[in-house]
Amino acid sequence: MELLRVITHYGMHFIIPGVIAYLFFRNQWKKVWIIFILTMVVDLDHLMATPLFDPNRCSINFHPFHSNYAIAFYFILLVFPKTRIIAIGLLFHIITDYFDCFWIK
Repeated sequence: MELLRVITHYGMHFIIPGVIAYLFFRNQWKKVWIIFILTMVVDLDHLMATPLFDPNRCSINFHPFHSNYAIAFYFILLVFPKTRIIAIGLLFHIITDYFDCFWIK
């Protein structure tokens, strides 16, 4: 079961964003995919947690960049064309981490 969790989580972080980039931004899908991957910088907030990694901790509303305030900000970024792709990447990252919360024991 733990292997399925890891495959699902990292597949949603790396593979599904590539599929989204290819389906919706076909002309520049590689650039968009890289931007989606770069939005994982929001996981730097995990460095402030003790312990650094806890497989049974839900990131949503635990880490600052995974808080409701941050998520609201990511939605605001959708409004502006210049930040829309970044916002999509950030929100998909949050969705991925949210789904990971269902695996917690």
